[in-house]
Amino acid sequence: MIATPPVVAKPRGRRVFVGIALAALGFIAATQSLSFAILVALIAGACLYELANLAETNATPMARPVAFTATFAYLALTYLGLIRAYEGTLLSITVVATLAYCTLVSKGGYITRSATTLLGVLYIGKLLSYFITIRDIPSIGGWLIVLLIFAIATTDIAAMLVGVTVGKTPLNKLSPRKTWEGAIGGFVVATGVTAAVGALVPLHLPWWEGAVIGAITSASAQAGDLVESAIKRDARVKDAGTVLGVGTGGVLDRFDSYLFGGIGFYFASFIVGLVGPVR
Repeated sequence: MIATPPVVAKPRGRRVFVGIALAALGFIAATQSLSFAILVALIAGACLYELANLAETNATPMARPVAFTATFAYLALTYLGLIRAYEGTLLSITVVATLAYCTLVSKGGYITRSATTLLGVLYIGKLLSYFITIRDIPSIGGWLIVLLIFAIATTDIAAMLVGVTVGKTPLNKLSPRKTWEGAIGGFVVATGVTAAVGALVPLHLPWWEGAVIGAITSASAQAGDLVESAIKRDARVKDAGTVLGVGTGGVLDRFDSYLFGGIGFYFASFIVGLVGPVR
């Protein structure tokens, strides 16, 4: 019998490299409000495309033209400061347009397709819109994005490294390779890093405010990772896509923690009085 050669953990190294590269791209784009909004829109489009493919694999297809139009409208209205006034109208139009679209192009599944389409718009468009909201906060928006990216990136990287090194206890059946040790490690490191970075940059946050923001953001980011794992399991696939390279997953795989992490960061910042309600 020929011995099976050991598996070399190259994909893990590529995942770290891709994560760092994407974080650096976010830092650069965050220097300008418009460039950052464009980057968020590009990420949203790629994530929605992969989510639509997963939904189709699971026999619950989206009304893609409606989903993409509504998602980009969500982000545009947020950038223009109009989402609070028109969000309800946008979602109502999305439901009606989906039903109308399905009536014209499909022979059934109207309710399912409408529900899946609305979920896609909220999961991708709504959650990513918080990044634009945070970036557009006067004076400190750019620095808040830096802090947000640090919190989520360190959560992902630390959780993976700690899990690989000392992880033994499975975190959840949805993602058997994740461990409690890795989750706790990512949470602790992200909380500490956010407290430190928040104190150093022009935000000048008290350590406890940075720690609260880091803790809530890290927990939210890890919850977002598990939610995307559940979606992939439902579709019976390992990765949402391969656009970033084999072994590194798709765009949705790389930004699943950001989807929940962004709203977690905003909520935590609101709790400590750093930001106000969504405009």
